[in-house]
Amino acid sequence: MKRTLSSFHYLASVLMLVALFMVGCNQENKVGDTSMLYGTDSKTWTTDKETNAAGEKVSQTSADKKTELKFYSNGTFNMSSPQQTMQGNYTFDEPGKKITLTPTGAPNSMAFDVVNLTKDEITLKAPDGSQMMLEAE
Repeated sequence: MKRTLSSFHYLASVLMLVALFMVGCNQENKVGDTSMLYGTDSKTWTTDKETNAAGEKVSQTSADKKTELKFYSNGTFNMSSPQQTMQGNYTFDEPGKKITLTPTGAPNSMAFDVVNLTKDEITLKAPDGSQMMLEAE
């Protein structure tokens, strides 16, 4: 009986560890609602880090660190950096977790998967697999 009870405790411990491991590995990024993009009226996001398509960290230039992306509640955006500025409209497909930026006067739009969206962070994934992580100011 003593061996059976000891085996039961061992099995229970192993199952608990497996369950904890699976929960930790399966935690998905959260994608909040559209208002998290712009707060009450507008919100400014700055680049925190970037990865290439292989998932390797990309070194940021000083200009990259000064780039700001601002979303407004009326569906417009403004991106500014030391080299250029861009404004236009955006749409956020909340269920599909996609954001599309359409610069004013540009023939094409840019679509990104929204991997993570909280009130403080957003991670955008480009079609080539590269990602940009932004922080709210």
